[in-house]
Amino acid sequence: MITMQSFSFAPALVGGLLIGLASVLLLALLGRIAGVSGILGDAFTRHPSGQLWRWMFLLGLLTGAAGHAAVAGTDATAGARTGFPAPLLVLAGLLTGFGASLANGCTSGHGVCGLGRLSARSLLATLTFLLAAMVATYGVRHVAGVAP
Repeated sequence: MITMQSFSFAPALVGGLLIGLASVLLLALLGRIAGVSGILGDAFTRHPSGQLWRWMFLLGLLTGAAGHAAVAGTDATAGARTGFPAPLLVLAGLLTGFGASLANGCTSGHGVCGLGRLSARSLLATLTFLLAAMVATYGVRHVAGVAP
């Protein structure tokens, strides 16, 4: 688990720059917004002629994580949540997917791309994501008593 004592600024900066670069390139080259939930959902529902870039984007997410783990010499699941019941993690994933659908986008679509385009709708969605995350974290840790 990453703690404040083990946090390193450089990897976070490089990761943020790469996410921003990928978002800009996707918009500039294909005219598409880099919202991961939309890309994933459309990979299974759209006509096959527009699928290659979606699958390549998703493959890049997986190979990027695996590549980082190989370079850093860590297990690819090193940052995975431990100490939480599996049903709670499944519920959290389902609620996150539902929220992304309800907001017509996820944190990457609204928070990275939408805010970068100065979208008021994305600002509202991102603030809502943050507030919901704080309330959920407080509820799980302090009300339900589930500790990490």
